[in-house]
Amino acid sequence: MQLGSIRHLFYAVLLSVALHAMGFALTGYVLTLTGKPEAPEPKNEILTEMLLPPEKTIRAKATQPASAPPPTPVDDQAIQLHLDNPLTTVVTAHQPASQAAPPAPTAEQWAFASKYTLKNSKGYRYTWGHQVRSMMGTAVEGPNQGAVRFRVEIAPDGTLVKLETLWTTSAVAERLARQAIHNLPSLPPTPTGKPLIFERTIAFSAFAADSPPVYKDDCLPDPPAFESPYTWDGKSPWVWVKPKPVEKPDPQAMEECLKQLPQESIDAELGRSQEILERWGTGESGR
Repeated sequence: MQLGSIRHLFYAVLLSVALHAMGFALTGYVLTLTGKPEAPEPKNEILTEMLLPPEKTIRAKATQPASAPPPTPVDDQAIQLHLDNPLTTVVTAHQPASQAAPPAPTAEQWAFASKYTLKNSKGYRYTWGHQVRSMMGTAVEGPNQGAVRFRVEIAPDGTLVKLETLWTTSAVAERLARQAIHNLPSLPPTPTGKPLIFERTIAFSAFAADSPPVYKDDCLPDPPAFESPYTWDGKSPWVWVKPKPVEKPDPQAMEECLKQLPQESIDAELGRSQEILERWGTGESGR
């Protein structure tokens, strides 16, 4: 090997050693400036260990019945006070509600009913039902109370021609009503002098009251019955059915009609309000 090559190799090794020494020196200097990271302080943790009994012991305790609470000590003084005052321990039984029969219609009421011709002798029909209910006795809350609806036909002289039961909710109510109708006193002739045919419901209940009717709207014409414009038999040509217009009453006839109307009573207004409340809840949607 030549002397020049050896010299170059020596210089290379010397340079490498010098560079490594310089690197170690710089690393120590940087660590001195920044400082070493401090290790976190150890936390004191408490470990709790719960020792469970053997599985056989747990099953045995689960199958054992719960112990009954200790008996309440008997207070002899309270028992003696209870015996000395027996009336304080009497429990009153439920008293069923009842409603006595209303008084029979007066002669004045029958006189008005025998002359009132509007709305299919409305006053006569109501007074007849009121007379029947007044002869049925007291209605008591229970299975015997109920209602019965009849179809009635009365001759022009006031005698009963036909009586048909349409429906009933109580056999007792129907029996009492038929008995009362059979024992009715002589009634005045019908207002129109013609046979009077109508339907009437007799309520025999501890809660229902037969309120008098309201007459103030009897002179107004009845609204036309509703007919669906879409009714079609599927064969004949379909025709649109127009609703019938409401007829305006004649002023002179209206004046004569208003003379028959009686003065409205408070009982009639209250009865109408109660009927509207039971049917619609609140408000009045129609007549």
